[in-house]
Amino acid sequence: MASREWILRRNCSISPRQLITVYTALCMTSLLIAMVFAVRGAWYILGFAMLEMLAVGTAFFLYARHANDRERIELADDCLLVELIQVERIRQFRLDPRSTRVASPESRHALISLEARNGRVEVGRFLTEWKRRELARELRSELASRKNTGIQF
Repeated sequence: MASREWILRRNCSISPRQLITVYTALCMTSLLIAMVFAVRGAWYILGFAMLEMLAVGTAFFLYARHANDRERIELADDCLLVELIQVERIRQFRLDPRSTRVASPESRHALISLEARNGRVEVGRFLTEWKRRELARELRSELASRKNTGIQF
């Protein structure tokens, strides 16, 4: 039977490259305004503009670091592979699909728990409560259908 794959990503409205363009335009505008005030004698405005650019740059940097975070779940015939990718750190979990149990989130902010004899992993960080419940039903259904069709693992 063919494998099934789910990719769960952050909902990012702007890519890191676009973010650099926006930040550059913001810095140039802020620096231009600060220079106008500096020429007129208000040098302290330049200091505040630099502080502002540093604060916004720090916030943009933290946003861009997590823009490509994702979770990948692949159900193949012989294993359930879960990859968690956060800030370029990749963690992989291989679970036995025959013994994997899907525990639905019990509260609004709880994650989906995939539990098997060889480990436990939580997924659904980037989904809304409703989407997490839907994914849990879908995973449970896929695992059950593979067990019921008599596929030998």
